[in-house]
Amino acid sequence: MVAPRPLPPLAIARALIRCRSVTPADEGALDVAATALTELGFTCHRLRFEEPGTAPVDNLYARWGRDGRNLCFAGHTDVVPPGELAAWTVDPFAAPVIGDRLYGRGASDMKGAIAAFIAAASHHIVAGRPGSISLLLTGDEEGPSVNGTVKVLHWLAEQGERLDGCIVGEPTNPRNLGDMIKIGRRGSVNFRLRVTGVQGHVAYPHLADNPLPRLSRMLSDLTATPLDSGTAWFEPSSLQVTTVDVGNPVMNVIPAEGRAAFNIRFNDQHSAASLEAWVRDRLERIGGAYHLERWGNADAFLTPPGTLVETVAAAVADVTGRHPEFSTSGGTSDARFIKDYCPVVECGGVSHSIHKVDEHCLVDDLDRMAAIYEGILGRFLGSMPPS
Repeated sequence: MVAPRPLPPLAIARALIRCRSVTPADEGALDVAATALTELGFTCHRLRFEEPGTAPVDNLYARWGRDGRNLCFAGHTDVVPPGELAAWTVDPFAAPVIGDRLYGRGASDMKGAIAAFIAAASHHIVAGRPGSISLLLTGDEEGPSVNGTVKVLHWLAEQGERLDGCIVGEPTNPRNLGDMIKIGRRGSVNFRLRVTGVQGHVAYPHLADNPLPRLSRMLSDLTATPLDSGTAWFEPSSLQVTTVDVGNPVMNVIPAEGRAAFNIRFNDQHSAASLEAWVRDRLERIGGAYHLERWGNADAFLTPPGTLVETVAAAVADVTGRHPEFSTSGGTSDARFIKDYCPVVECGGVSHSIHKVDEHCLVDDLDRMAAIYEGILGRFLGSMPPS
């Protein structure tokens, strides 16, 4: 057997970007990761999940070592579509290096972080350090998140596989590496509201029941009533109306119904169920016939400062000289599933170009991310003293 060797993050990142893995397609991205990990001595499990009405999704769980604590890196190889190709100055799947930057869809979100962690693992292994290292990679993070991380975690539990801590490689830094790590996330829940009345002629309103004034009052009340004033680690919860639809093509007909949708990003004072109860209470105060539908699978969570958080912060400070802000801002990630199994912290690259034309990362940041992850591995798995 060939002895493992240190792997450069840039080469792995470029190979990953060259796979057109737009959700839910894989196009070889997981093979790139599995090949590199197998060479390092990881045992790799390819896992495909699907359910009716959804696309099948390929996932990968890989583990090295059986002793000590198991630190997992979670990431996604799927990417959002590149959009209008003519707007890009490069081929979004060619992974060119121009000057000090690597360009391509996924360079920052988050194939660069995956490459950096594989490189970090290679250095840890070659150095003969102890512990167990695992990677959970999915192709279903940018999509519905139904056949990805959540199902892999269920599979791991069935196998008796334990995770002692997890680093999610989402791009957490607004401008510079070392700015921020995420120690939690707000929850997200969506609602569809349909207010019904009786259609009629606008000249005879007494023969109709116009639902739109009630819909307007309902939305006004929902948006004007604060949900909370925030907590120590979370900003105030926010309700945002995302669409209002009537579908009435004429000016002389009172419509039979009006529809709206809204999203609530909420802190750890709430749950999706408690927010539905709050919404229904506000709607009942207005009265009239309505139908409310709720969906979403993202609860708020927090990993309080402790062993994992401080370990990540120390590794970031050692490499960048910055003491990262502990934040719960932004959208959702697969950490919302992982928090039910072990402490989880998000720590990755710079986010200012994600989902944009000419997405990129600094080549130097790949090396520094690898150094950060190597420091996290050393501290968490016990081969390096804390700073």
